[in-house]
Amino acid sequence: MVRLTRVGRKGEARFRVVVKEKRSRRDGRAIETLGWYVKTESGQKHVINKDRLSYWLAKGAKPSSTVAKLLGL
Repeated sequence: MVRLTRVGRKGEARFRVVVKEKRSRRDGRAIETLGWYVKTESGQKHVINKDRLSYWLAKGAKPSSTVAKLLGL
């Protein structure tokens, strides 16, 4: 599953886009980190490795609803 994991300080949420097992915890161990996402007052910023994302989607990984919205899938 491709999903977000939270990093950063309290009040300044930042997220990593990661590949994980579906049953794992939100901030648990990830199989691979694909990029990051930050929601700021001026908008959203994100960087994602498209090659690795397409690889995992081809392997059957499903993005979470939030990641699907972020990527425009």
